[in-house]
Amino acid sequence: MKFTLSIAMNPLDQLGELARAAEEAGFASIALPDSLFYAETVDTDYPYTPDGSRFWTGDTPWVDPLVATASMGAVTSRIHFYTSVLKLGSRNPVLLARQVGSASVLTGGRFGLGLGVGWLPQEFEYCGVPFERRGKRVDEAIDVLRLILGGGMVEYHGEFYDFDKIQMSPAPPSRVPFYIGGHTEVALKRAARVADGWSSAMMKLEELRDTIARIKELLAERGRADDPFEYQAVCIDRFGLDGYREQAEVGVTDVITMPWVFDGVGFDAPVEPKLEAIRKFGTEIIAKFEG
Repeated sequence: MKFTLSIAMNPLDQLGELARAAEEAGFASIALPDSLFYAETVDTDYPYTPDGSRFWTGDTPWVDPLVATASMGAVTSRIHFYTSVLKLGSRNPVLLARQVGSASVLTGGRFGLGLGVGWLPQEFEYCGVPFERRGKRVDEAIDVLRLILGGGMVEYHGEFYDFDKIQMSPAPPSRVPFYIGGHTEVALKRAARVADGWSSAMMKLEELRDTIARIKELLAERGRADDPFEYQAVCIDRFGLDGYREQAEVGVTDVITMPWVFDGVGFDAPVEPKLEAIRKFGTEIIAKFEG
C-alpha cells in the first residue's frame, strides 16, 4: 500500500515545505484538489457530504493544481503528484493537454491526472460550456487528452472537439496515468473503461469495499482483470496501522490522508505542527506498515 498526502485548503506559502517533508517521510504522492471558484449561489448540492453543504468558503485558499505541481516538483526529486480530482467538464482538453504535458515534463514524469466531470452547473456556465451532456463531452475530452499526450502529430474529429493535425512538444517523458473520480455507476464504468485507477471522495470502509468490488467486476467484464489498477481512497472511519491494514484488505492501494488532522491541527495553522505530524506519520505508520 502507498500513502499520499493531501494538501487541500492549506495556505499556499506552505506547499513547498509540506512537499519536501512528505518526500522525506516516505509518502509516495501528493494529492492536489481542484476548485475553479466559489459561487455564492449554487444550483445543486455538493455530492460528497451528508447534507449537501460545502465545507469550504469563498476565502478558502486554492491554487491551480498544475501550477502547484510545477512549484512543488521544483523542490522535490522523488515524490509524485496527482490531481484528486480535476474537473474536466468545464475545461478545454486541448489547452489542458498543454498544461498536463508541461507538468509531466517539468517533474520528470512524476504527474498523474485524476479526473472528474464536475458537479456545479455554474462552473460549466461561467466557463462557457453547457452543463447538459457533460458525461459524453468528458468521455470525448479524455480521448483527446490521451491522443495529444501520446506525442507526435495527431488529429481528432469528434462530436464536441474537432481539430486537424497538431503536435505538442516535448511529449511527456512517460505515459501519464489517468485516474477517474466519482461514486456513481457511470463514473465507475468510465474508470473501468479508460483509467489506470479510481479515486474516491470521502467514504466509509464498507462503502469502499462495495465500490472496489464493483469496479473489479467491471474491469473483468472488459477483460482488464489482470491489469494494474490503483484504488485511491479517502476513508473516514479507519485509521492507524490496523485501520490502514483493513483498507488494504478491501482493496485500497493508496491512502490519501492529512496527518495533522489527527493531532487537531487546522488547515490554517502554521506549517511547523503540520511538518511534525508528517514526520510522525512517516515514522509511526509508513515505516511500520512497510516493515
